[in-house]
Amino acid sequence: MTRTPPTAVTRVRLWRWRRNPLKRHSDVVEAWIVLAGWLLTLLAGIVAGVAAARISESAFTARLAQLHPASAVLTDGAPRTPGAGGGYADGRVWATVRWTDANGTVRTDQVKVAPGAPAGSRVTVWTDRAGRVVPAPVTGTAADVQAALTGALVAPAAGALVWGGVRLVRGSLIRRRMAEWDEEWKQIGPRWGNLSGGVG
Repeated sequence: MTRTPPTAVTRVRLWRWRRNPLKRHSDVVEAWIVLAGWLLTLLAGIVAGVAAARISESAFTARLAQLHPASAVLTDGAPRTPGAGGGYADGRVWATVRWTDANGTVRTDQVKVAPGAPAGSRVTVWTDRAGRVVPAPVTGTAADVQAALTGALVAPAAGALVWGGVRLVRGSLIRRRMAEWDEEWKQIGPRWGNLSGGVG
């Protein structure tokens, strides 16, 4: 079996830009709006995602700069089982700890520790500038992952917002074109009826 080589190569052209006697100026404008819309949507998504990730990283860094780690000691042994209660349970239990802050003041507070930790065990607590115990800051890989997820969530939302604006502009253009067609049909319609012998 022999193959016959193709006789001609047809060039692929985008239909909105190809020559067509029925193509109107508004068709070309719409084509450029769609193309620009896709490019803007992609650009807005990338820029917004990167910006959100950097802002998130900056927030983690700023929070870390405001907190201070301190070595604390359990004053009593921690319970062996978490108490029954609603809300988020991470397997740890509440226990009283004591530490000395940067000013030399001895402080005590309740923090979450591993179940069954004996009295005298050392734990690290994080405090704010007022000396209050606060949750540990997000650092390292966890901070990077959270920043990346923030960017990944913001990027499509920003892109969708831009694409929604493009759809509004395009919809307005289509409505305007339909109104122009209605006006033209009001002028051509009666003549069309005369040319077809009054039928149609």
